[in-house]
This record gives sequence, structure tokens and C-alpha cells, in this order.
Amino acid sequence: MKTMSCPSCGKRMKRNGTTSAGRRRWRCTACGASTVNRYKRDADAEQLSLFLGWLLSKRTQGEMGLPARTFRAATSRFWKIWPVSPACDEIHHVVHVDGIWIKRRCVVLIALSGDGNVIGWHLARSESSAAWAALMSRIAPPDVVVTDGGGGIEGARRAQWPSTRVQRCTFHTFEQVKRCTTARPRTQAGVDLYGIAKRLLKVEDADGAAAWLASFAGWCSDYDAFLKERAVVDGAVRFRHERLRKARRGLEKLCREGTLFTYLDADLAKDGEVPATNNAIEGGVNRQIRIVLDEHRGMRLDHMVKAVFWYCASRLECPPPPESILRDMPTDDDIDGLYGKAAELGARDESVARWGDAVVWSEFHSSNPWSHAGE
Repeated sequence: MKTMSCPSCGKRMKRNGTTSAGRRRWRCTACGASTVNRYKRDADAEQLSLFLGWLLSKRTQGEMGLPARTFRAATSRFWKIWPVSPACDEIHHVVHVDGIWIKRRCVVLIALSGDGNVIGWHLARSESSAAWAALMSRIAPPDVVVTDGGGGIEGARRAQWPSTRVQRCTFHTFEQVKRCTTARPRTQAGVDLYGIAKRLLKVEDADGAAAWLASFAGWCSDYDAFLKERAVVDGAVRFRHERLRKARRGLEKLCREGTLFTYLDADLAKDGEVPATNNAIEGGVNRQIRIVLDEHRGMRLDHMVKAVFWYCASRLECPPPPESILRDMPTDDDIDGLYGKAAELGARDESVARWGDAVVWSEFHSSNPWSHAGE
């Protein structure tokens, strides 16, 4: 630090020798106040900030103010850090949940508050109920959870957030019908169902919801005989329009559960708007994570996972400063030790379960330096 401002009057200070401990002493040229420079440069924290500035941006290593080789040498040790998800005891009105798959090998489950802040993440091999429960257990039950209907979410919600209402993303519901009918259906039943599913995206009030439910019930009645038609395929009798039947089953299930129009509930709306879709997490988080991974193509699998973790940590309401990250976050060696201890005891320790599924961690961590050579 070359100059200082006076803490009393704000004027410029000048150097005034050193203390017996060797620290720089400063004196104000205006009021005569004297102080000691207590600032101590933290080189590790500065380098971590530099590393994150590169990882979470579109800049190349050569654009970080250092030669690319020097940058890699100075920051390579930060790849060993695992930013872990903090517990969230604040009760949110709305929470969005979704998973982002990485190389079809693992999935990072993410929770986003209605304010747009990430409040939790969890690494897992699949979107199982146990994995979702591990994420939800560290988050206070919200009033409403918005989901895309992925596997395992509902079972985990019943176990961890039994009083939380569910809003099924209407856009994902439309997309599921579209996969069965295609955008250009070949039958009149398909054309009508596609139109009904598309109108789901425009329902804005209770009357519109009632009209939509009536139109879907009418479709089911009108085409009941059509959907029962059978044909012999490969020597076996099968339903002729199985894809339309699948779309009908999906919509009927959502109608029975009452999760399509939770966002129109007047009592819930008193505490704040409830979105009908999961766009906040799909476009606001998952899309941005994909951009980060695309900008740094070629990362091995464990680095890709850590990049997702770093992004989630940067989207917390109060992101931890580099100093606390270096002090508090676990490293590869810490986690290897925890899992090794848990394996010896023959059980999963709670402190271990916070980091992610043991199977996934053991796949990512190995003493063999060539374990990720093929990534």
C-alpha cells in the first residue's frame, strides 16, 4: 500500500517511520493523527480470486495479467478445493429445484430461491430419492417447490418437506406431451391434445384453469374408444396409439395430484407470486453453468463438477470471501480421509454425506495420477 487516508479527517497521510515491530507508521498532514498500517497482503486469497475470475468468465488464461503457464502454476492447487453447500435455515416462499447432468456420468442437484439465489447443491450419480433427500435435508421446507417432475423428487419431498406444496412446471408438462404427439401430429386426436397442452401455457386465472381441465376431460371422453384400438404387432396384441395413451396418463396423474395450477392458489399468492414454470433455474442457473463449461472445454470430469460447485457458490446470497474459502472448504485429501474413515467403520458418516454420494466421490478421487487421462 503506497498511500493511506486519515481515518479521522480523510485527508492524505504520509509515512512517519516504523514501529518497534517493524510496521509502517503514518501521520496525517492535516490533523496530525497517527496510525499504523495493519494491512497484510494475502497472496493466496488474491490468487484464488484470480482463479475464480478466470473460471467464471469468458477470459482465457493469457488474459488474466500473467503468462498462461505462470497462471496455471500459480492456481493449479485450487482445483483441489471443493466448495460445499451451506445449510439454509431461512424459510423461502418459493424454491426451484433441478439437476444438471455432466457427461451423463453424474448430476449436480441445485436448489434456487425465488429471489434468484442458489441455496444448495449436491453431487449424485442419479436423480434418486436419496440424492434429492440429501439436498432437501439441508434446506428449510419452503411454502412451494417448483419442479420439472424429475425422478425421485416427489419421494424426497414427501419425506423431507411434507407440508410443502408442489408446482409442476407447465412448460415441462407441455414438452412431455409434445414428445408423445410431436409438433405435427398425424392423427386428429394428436392435433387436439397438442393444442390442449399448448393452451396450458396461457392459463392465467382460476376460470382459465377450470376451462382447461374441462377441455382435457372432453378430449379423454371423445377419444376414449379411439385410444382403446388394438393391433397385432410382432405376434402380440398391443394398443395402436400407445404414445397418446402415455401422454394422457401423464396429464391425468397431474390433474389428480393437483400440481398443475398451484400458482393460481389465492392463499399462496398472499405471500408472494408463485411461478408456473422452472425457467428461473433452467435459464438463470443451468444455462449459465453450460456457458461456463463451454468456455472452458476440455476439463476433466472432476474439474467440471468443481466448476459447477464454484458457480453455485458464487450465486449464494452472501458468497464466502476467498480467505474463508481457503480456511473452511475441504480439499481432495480431506474428503479422501473422511471416506476412508467411513469405509473402515462400515457406515456413512453425516459429515461425509454433506459432500455428495460416496460412489461418485470414490470415482473422482484416486491416487493413480492417470485416473482421468481419458477425460
